[in-house]
Amino acid sequence: MRPRRFVILLAAGLALTGTACGGGDKSKDAAGGKVTITVGCMPAKSQPIERREWTEDVAAFEKLHPDITVVGKDAFPCADPKTFTAKLAGGQMEDVFYAYFTDIQSVIKSGQAADISKYLGGVKQFPDIQPSVKKVFTGPDGKVYGLPRQNYSMGLLYNRNLFKQAGLDPDRPPATWAELRADAKKIAGLGKGVVGYADYSAGNQGGWHFTTELYGQGGDVVTPDGKKAAFNSPQGRAVLQNLQQMRWTDDSMGSKQLLQLADVQQMMAAGRLGMYLSAPDNITALVDQFQGKYKDYGLAPIPEAKGTLLGGDGYLFNVKASPAKIRAGLLWLEYYVLTPGQGQLNYQRAAKYGRAVGLPQPNFYTGQTATTDRSLRTGAANVPVANYKPYEDAVDRIPGRLEPANAQQIYAVLDSVMSGVLTDRNINIDQLLATAQKKVDGILARSN
Repeated sequence: MRPRRFVILLAAGLALTGTACGGGDKSKDAAGGKVTITVGCMPAKSQPIERREWTEDVAAFEKLHPDITVVGKDAFPCADPKTFTAKLAGGQMEDVFYAYFTDIQSVIKSGQAADISKYLGGVKQFPDIQPSVKKVFTGPDGKVYGLPRQNYSMGLLYNRNLFKQAGLDPDRPPATWAELRADAKKIAGLGKGVVGYADYSAGNQGGWHFTTELYGQGGDVVTPDGKKAAFNSPQGRAVLQNLQQMRWTDDSMGSKQLLQLADVQQMMAAGRLGMYLSAPDNITALVDQFQGKYKDYGLAPIPEAKGTLLGGDGYLFNVKASPAKIRAGLLWLEYYVLTPGQGQLNYQRAAKYGRAVGLPQPNFYTGQTATTDRSLRTGAANVPVANYKPYEDAVDRIPGRLEPANAQQIYAVLDSVMSGVLTDRNINIDQLLATAQKKVDGILARSN
């Protein structure tokens, strides 16, 4: 549902002196000759700051690597579903091409991505990429086909002001659904149209959030082989029973339902909502699109934290790309995407250009690289990073799970599950889940 990060061990005939962080003449990186690489998802002209940063980074990279030319391609959306499959099948992808996490396994299985495993031995940051993110780019054969650019994992976004007004500690957000239910009831008790907790139940977004909450409880949407629905389970019932109790027993979710993202964002920015599930980038949307204030919001891990929905995007390499192009592409990704302090992780520059710095996204590292990245981000922050500490302290420990295959079709079915619970006081949860299970089993049978 959303939105998006290397040094390489050089093969024989390639000399590497120093890292892309600085130093060393790498003019012979591309097997001693000049090489041009095309790279997808260059920031559009409608994103002037990001486009300026890209241009600066290409110039700096090409100065460091005078035998490599980077040619950006800025078709938007970067992986438009209307054209992505046809472009892939037609062999028209860039040398280094962009894909959403949810598309990467299908691209690998189609044979359109190059195996880059043998080039990764010297990639200094690669060992510190989170296992759940590495898994996204690893094929069934155990080989690696790409690298991340951006990622997100779902957490709990909450209004710190309403927490204070309700007598709650904004530095101690709820860690379980029982705690969330209690806090939501207190927040709704403030009256004046304030809602304690909101959830989606329309536009396939209800199914998306049901999936998120199910992962948090440790459940699955489909079986491991992808052939049967798995949400008609104790975890699935727990998700719906909790929402049913908050909606009808506690009256902490308000009377207006069938909500989607923009509805909930407007409520939060207006100071009328206590909590909802989201990724970190929602905070920027609240400020940029709905005139919210960064200081008003906190971010916590998803309740129960047995898993969370993981999303993002990254880069794969065209199966037709030569070894020289792959090596050059990896050097570019290292420079532009993966090295803390430069490229997209140049936080000081981002702050100088007026971009928000300090939100915990992208956040796909562990170990020393994570420590370095977090220190640089915090040092240049222009938003209240302490507000997001509960989320950031826990994010590495929570297993990330991708959306299921056939996600949008499944979400359309699960919308009815969410809307049923939130609009019908007397709905039978077991019957609701059983009906949805039959429908999803049918979808999966047709796709397998």
